Amino acid sequence: MKNRPQYAIDSVDHALRLATLLQQEGPMGVSVAAERLGVSRSTAHRLLAMLVYRDFAEQDADRRYRAGPALRPADATPAPVRLLHEIAPAHMRALVERVRETVNLQVLAGSEVRFLDTVECDQILRVGDRSGRVLPAHLSSSGKVLLAALPPDELDRRYPDPAAAGVDLARLRRELALVRRRGFAINEGLTETGLSALGVPVPWPRDGLPAAAISVAMPSARFDRDRIPFWVGSLRRTASAIANDLTDAARAGSA
Repeated sequence: MKNRPQYAIDSVDHALRLATLLQQEGPMGVSVAAERLGVSRSTAHRLLAMLVYRDFAEQDADRRYRAGPALRPADATPAPVRLLHEIAPAHMRALVERVRETVNLQVLAGSEVRFLDTVECDQILRVGDRSGRVLPAHLSSSGKVLLAALPPDELDRRYPDPAAAGVDLARLRRELALVRRRGFAINEGLTETGLSALGVPVPWPRDGLPAAAISVAMPSARFDRDRIPFWVGSLRRTASAIANDLTDAARAGSA
């Protein structure tokens, strides 16, 4: 038997209960959510908004809410996640100071990219925190560079039913070949209207595949193709610095 904690936090409890309801009972509107939790409509709306923000819920066209991608079973990632959390943020903050745009760190999990960390820039119009979110790998800039590093037959394993995933494998293979030649990938409004991003891989010599990918994201109004060499060069220097620290940490751990 589990007893209610002595110092329970009602707002956290409501959010967790609501996420569970969406997962177990399916789509529901604000009124139903408020009734099930025993709270006001305004409180239910605020809770749902936070669940949507953190990918625990999604809103359908009929304005009802359903369980989001964060509540789906997550594919495992071979990435050194703990080390990345420890090492990358300092380098990401330095990159943000250089490019004055938001920087994200992502890893590949199945056919999705998972956002591990975000460092926001200080511009008024900016891309916000994406930590914890997941996106289709074939659409995001970081996802593309990570998919491009995989062995050719790995795409078939990750997309056993391309049509259901909305993926044209022949077209994706052509795009990934271009990404491999360039060493970076671009996302122009594919994952979110008005957002553009560039991503590069973070090398990881242990198994020959990237440890992660790092991207710079910005409002599309500031995306200038003439600045791509500057952004990509800055990303590559940061990725190299993270990779060097990862290698040193791995060596120290095995010593």
